[in-house]
Amino acid sequence: MLYDKDIREPLFDFLEERYGKTRIIEEKQVGRSRADVVMVRPGSLSGIEIKSDADTYARLERQVQDYDRYFDYNYVAAGSSHGNHVKEHVPSWWGIITVEQDQDQVDFYVLREALPNPNRLLRAKLSLLWRPELAHIQKINQLPKYREKSKLFVMEKILAKVSEDLLHQQISQELFERDYTKIGEIIKTYKNR
Repeated sequence: MLYDKDIREPLFDFLEERYGKTRIIEEKQVGRSRADVVMVRPGSLSGIEIKSDADTYARLERQVQDYDRYFDYNYVAAGSSHGNHVKEHVPSWWGIITVEQDQDQVDFYVLREALPNPNRLLRAKLSLLWRPELAHIQKINQLPKYREKSKLFVMEKILAKVSEDLLHQQISQELFERDYTKIGEIIKTYKNR
């Protein structure tokens, strides 16, 4: 029986090998759910829900709704006990990665590649960025600073002024460069400007 902790690190290696340049962000709040894995790629974000052999489908319906608002592509990485039935619990555009224990290693198989998510909201995706990251997007797109305005106001201005294709690239770039070890310093510097 595979547990979440048995799947994570080998899954990250598999994703990097399969998709090339990636950054993995774990346990990201999206709506009322917590995304197990966010895979950042140039120009796109993928949400990955891990369903180990010990998991049930009890929360999956809500998780699907939340993931579908935020991510360009979505996957479920399902333990072998879910392999035959997981496709009944996720939409047809979700990718399915099955996970199997093979003696002392974990093997991954892409049962179904993810298709572009038809329900993704660019506003929700943009909300994943911190305020200093939004400020950087404003700067590189030569937008006013709007320092006294809310995050929501700034997001609306960015959405109105920056092309969707360019914004997908810039969101990914900001997440590639995110440094969790310096967040306190980054926010303090931003607020003191």
